Amino acid sequence: MSTIQVTASVKDTTKLERIGAHSHIQGLGINDALDEGSSSSGLIGQVKARKAMGLVYKLIQQGKIGGRAILLAGPPSTGKTALAMALAQQLGSDIPFCSLSATEVFSLEVSKTEALTQAIRKSMGVRIVEEQEVMEGEVVEIQVDTHAGATGNKTGRLTLCTTDMETIYDLGTKMIERLTQERITSGDVIRIDKATGKISKLGRSVSRSRDYDAT
Repeated sequence: MSTIQVTASVKDTTKLERIGAHSHIQGLGINDALDEGSSSSGLIGQVKARKAMGLVYKLIQQGKIGGRAILLAGPPSTGKTALAMALAQQLGSDIPFCSLSATEVFSLEVSKTEALTQAIRKSMGVRIVEEQEVMEGEVVEIQVDTHAGATGNKTGRLTLCTTDMETIYDLGTKMIERLTQERITSGDVIRIDKATGKISKLGRSVSRSRDYDAT
């Protein structure tokens, strides 16, 4: 009786990493005078086109090209995508760059509107700048009054001294509770957020500090 031999084979299924054709580009490779710099930043040749894109870069920095588009025209493999990638890298690492080919737009699986909508969403960059109006100063005096009755509501006054003036603020029950939680007393330097009413203890005033105060 013949013996059947089985040979086990192991196949490497390591996923191949794809390297983009423009992944080496780090910028336009020009200086502030729109001349070719010492480092090309990954771009070689097309000096005139890089200078023109440098002018676009300056217009974007000055905010004079908002809401407009730029058309790069030319034969295939002349560096149009590379220039667009270089401009995005020149503006900063947080600037999104989305490359869209015609085959993705004219696809049977996704409509043209959906393909363009997805590309626009990927290309959007939003920067949120939040401003807070706060008051900082030294606590001169805290007066708390407790009203007689079942509710026992508390009101008070806070005297806050800043570099410009000394002001007295009326305190409600919540503000008094926050002052108590932070253990704020006269001589402390505090910060009050006008929008939320949050009180933060920043430290101790130099004029009120003592030898036993921890600094």
